[in-house]
Amino acid sequence: MARDQIDMTPLQSRDELVAWLAAGSKPPSEFRIGTEHEKTPFTLQGHHPVPYEGARGIGALLEGMQLLLGWEPIMEHGNIIGLYDVTGGGAISLEPGGQFELSGAPVETVHQTQSEVMAHLAQVREVATPLGIGFLGLGMTPSWSREQIPVMPKGRYKIMTDYMPKVGRYGLDMMYRTCTVQTNLDFSSEADMVKKLRVSLALQPVATALFANSPFTEGKPNGLLSFRSEIWRDTDNARSGMLPWAFEPGMGFERWVDYALDVPMYFVKRGDSYIDVAGSSFRDFFEGKNKAFPGERPTLSDWANHLSTIFPEVRLKRYLEMRGADGGPWGRLPALPAFWVGLLYDDTSLDAAWDIAKHWSAHERQALRDDVPRFGFKARIKDRYLFEIAKECVRLAHLGLRRRNRIDHLGRDETRHLEPLDHIIEAGRTPAEEMLEKFNGAWRGSVEPAYDEYAF
Repeated sequence: MARDQIDMTPLQSRDELVAWLAAGSKPPSEFRIGTEHEKTPFTLQGHHPVPYEGARGIGALLEGMQLLLGWEPIMEHGNIIGLYDVTGGGAISLEPGGQFELSGAPVETVHQTQSEVMAHLAQVREVATPLGIGFLGLGMTPSWSREQIPVMPKGRYKIMTDYMPKVGRYGLDMMYRTCTVQTNLDFSSEADMVKKLRVSLALQPVATALFANSPFTEGKPNGLLSFRSEIWRDTDNARSGMLPWAFEPGMGFERWVDYALDVPMYFVKRGDSYIDVAGSSFRDFFEGKNKAFPGERPTLSDWANHLSTIFPEVRLKRYLEMRGADGGPWGRLPALPAFWVGLLYDDTSLDAAWDIAKHWSAHERQALRDDVPRFGFKARIKDRYLFEIAKECVRLAHLGLRRRNRIDHLGRDETRHLEPLDHIIEAGRTPAEEMLEKFNGAWRGSVEPAYDEYAF
């Protein structure tokens, strides 16, 4: 998320929190697609992490991007930490270890997503290459230790860095060593939100397997296909996971608000400063009981910022965020929005997708999610391999996109963006398994060739 929210309207009632979420509902004619993707910067010479400071650092890269794009800088204590398009387009932000994130503009078609990705990468290369910087499209840094990775100068990340080791084994790995691609999609009503949330939560392991490509840690195979996904199993379980209660009767905006009120906070932002309130609940803050702000009630800004620090497999804000996929090479990035748009923006495919998952129990959904980082398509639920389910989901996505019938300038519909997934299904193995085969063969036991083959 490039910018913290700025709306200092004091909150008076729980109903306002519910209404804020419900205001995201819109007619299907106004549905949009937002795609966010992260990539890891590295030095072209030596394949080292890129520091923030210096003439060839991340700060210089952002300054060059500002000059090229004309976007407004996002500043914190004199440091440029991001950029945003004042016309309502995209934004660029920094993740804790320097991962470069494009938060794409809300667009109408996956064709536009692909155009946006291509334009962004061309712009980044124009600025980064003279600085000796490249970008890697994997779910996790394949060769660096956590200690090697620089820290970006963002106040919220210092608070998170201090807090994460208290609540899980892998929080710092999540912050500093992983990359994702996610897509953000709309809903038309509370009932539509609930249906899409349930389908996408249940089927998020399908996306994890289709995009799994983080099988290396510090230069060696880590025994998993998506270590990025495994990391989320022990990062902070109070704010992540499969949300079994979302499948229970009575699920709606109010239930999400009640959940979010009890998720521990990280910070409260006042002016340019981040105040550490890590571990306290938003509910206490809402009731004027936060020790750092005795008697003070939160604002809409505080609520929106708090929601951005909740990390389940699918996240509800004023739209739904699909969060289960590893980051990947540029040619695969539009496939994620294509997959979820095909399943969720077509009612027939949405119904068929729910038919796949509606009889799964909370225990079965959790077991599948726990197994998929290690076993990928070979994970099972009930009597089915995940590969069979993934194949069926890709087919439903094709059908949904075909019925959407959004045509590009060459007369092609959005199904063309599913081609990378078609190839994965045809091969019957995850991208990670393809990488491991290279590691054991042509790469001769080294991950260094990844910096060439999976670079943007």
